[in-house]
Amino acid sequence: MKIKIQNTPKKTQLLCGFALEKSDKVLGLPKLDAKTSFAVNQSLKDMEGKFGKLTIIPTTGKNQFQRILIAGIGKKEAITKDTFRQISGKIAQKSRELKLKEFSIITPPTFVIDQISSTSQIVEGVKMALYKFEKFKAEKEEKSPDMTIIVSKSNKVLQAIKTAEIVADGAIFTKSIANLPPNECTPSTLANFAKTISKNKMKCKIISKQELKKKGFGGISAVGQGSKNEPKLIIMEHSRGSRNEKPIVLVGKAVTFDTGGISLKPGANMDEMKFDKCGGCTVLGIMKAVSELKLPINVIGIVPSVENMPGGESYRPGDIIKLYNGKTAEILNTDAEGRLILADALAYGEKYYSPKAIIDFATLTGACIIALGTNVAGMVSNNEKLSKKIFESSKNTTEQIWELPLNQEFMDMIKSDVADMKNIGIGRAAGTITAAAFLRNAIEDTPWTHLDIAGVAWTQIATKEKSYNPKGATGFGVRLILDYLQKL
Repeated sequence: MKIKIQNTPKKTQLLCGFALEKSDKVLGLPKLDAKTSFAVNQSLKDMEGKFGKLTIIPTTGKNQFQRILIAGIGKKEAITKDTFRQISGKIAQKSRELKLKEFSIITPPTFVIDQISSTSQIVEGVKMALYKFEKFKAEKEEKSPDMTIIVSKSNKVLQAIKTAEIVADGAIFTKSIANLPPNECTPSTLANFAKTISKNKMKCKIISKQELKKKGFGGISAVGQGSKNEPKLIIMEHSRGSRNEKPIVLVGKAVTFDTGGISLKPGANMDEMKFDKCGGCTVLGIMKAVSELKLPINVIGIVPSVENMPGGESYRPGDIIKLYNGKTAEILNTDAEGRLILADALAYGEKYYSPKAIIDFATLTGACIIALGTNVAGMVSNNEKLSKKIFESSKNTTEQIWELPLNQEFMDMIKSDVADMKNIGIGRAAGTITAAAFLRNAIEDTPWTHLDIAGVAWTQIATKEKSYNPKGATGFGVRLILDYLQKL
């Protein structure tokens, strides 16, 4: 889709404006002929500006607008940083449903919301709402309609639109890869995606099976050895900061399919384990956007990628493996594999890049869904300053997170009698935190934050419906971390 800007509404198939609850006018709507104006006023009374309600009115007379759409945004005091993203997404979907070639949205006045925020939300909401995963469908949706934003032109507005497009495209890129089925997306496929987005923009290095073993990546090697699809460690480097500036390291778990290995998962919903690569896909989407935004910082993206399969060469419960940092891990459950590959990647990132901070993303534990549901990600950190900054960004992007504690008692829960640690805790107690405790053992003193996105990485039964998150992968974390990085 193409996005254009106009100072005032001009000829369009659909002119869209917002209405506050129980308001008697559509915000920013230009003067209309008497008959159309009467129809608009009557529709306003009927819908009352209720949040999410849409009403379409055919115009009459000599109006330049074939139809007018009124979108309710609720009470002014209830407007959030997600309101216009949500409603704009609904407008975009309605426009496509009507098979329009284009539509126009009037930005709300500044007494409702600041212009930069509303413009950014409109762009993100529209672009993400029009995304559909149709790669394997014979019949595909018609081309998405173009959009014109009615807003006062300024350099700040133009930059906000450009940034919002790149951010939305990063999230869409993440969704598109995460939605791929396991037969179409192996560790090698992810490596190829990384190479593609890195061309002429970033450095990209891929460490493969034999080199992984040789260099001591015991966790990645063990988990990946049961599959014919060989493991990969993907490393991307964005270097636009000063040479002496320490980078931010982003690490994402990418298990392209997780059967559980020898500790085989139940068959029910196992198809959803194609989404066990979402952490790595998040890092890919962020790195793509970071490069296109040309952020003047240093960012490293690291994606350990494996396929966890049962087979004659699979690692087993009872095995003891040596991780990249030299610590040993007793394997009690081969389905607790994500922490093993993340531990290797975290240790590598700290050793070779001496970062100012490390942030990891992983669909790590079902326990996180039990604790926080499917709309809030779990956060565990060793650094209050870092976690606070990420929490502030989550409020800006409305990607909800909740911090969980990590003290010595939790660290003690993963101590092993025969190795330095074991890969699961005690029974079902504190499953999300003990998984994070395992990761904490992989790094030394670098500020670190872990985001468990098991409940939020794709739409599940209890997921809150959002127009810009169609069924499937959500791209959670891309907008969140891009907000954080842009504020450094």
